[in-house]
Amino acid sequence: MKVGRFQVMATLQAARAYVLGLPLDSAKSFGLNRAIFYAAAKRGFKTEKGEEFPLKPSFEAIRGIPRDKIKELQERFRIFNLGDEQAYSVEIDERPFFIIGNEIQTPEAFRRQIEYRFGGKFQKAFEEALEICKSYDRGVLMSQRYFFETVYKPRRDLLAQKWTEMASTSP
Repeated sequence: MKVGRFQVMATLQAARAYVLGLPLDSAKSFGLNRAIFYAAAKRGFKTEKGEEFPLKPSFEAIRGIPRDKIKELQERFRIFNLGDEQAYSVEIDERPFFIIGNEIQTPEAFRRQIEYRFGGKFQKAFEEALEICKSYDRGVLMSQRYFFETVYKPRRDLLAQKWTEMASTSP
């Protein structure tokens, strides 16, 4: 299975959020959220059908949420700041989980869209991502632009290739 730039972005963003103090489930939610955000930005915030990509959630449209839970989610809705970067979130079990495109990025969604691509070797890649993030000054991690330009962009293709090779080798 190929590990692409989308998975690299999500993994590095999750590591960044974790290093900056988010619990692991929330960090993975943030990582997937940012990967979706950058993918949408690359397409001009249009869906594959050419429709406008919904950045701000419509709680009635969020998939998988029972109607009786909508009001509770609306009350727990926040704009979350990680450094100078903002993302929509809801608090679930006292932890932030991030929303984009009318979907809450859950740990299950992260496993399905990101971890699965690593063929059972995600933890090794995540540890490498943590080491990469820890090697930078906190100011770089707190800046959306510096993180993108300094941490992600110079190594995105190298990590995609390296992690693809790692995922395709036997345990």
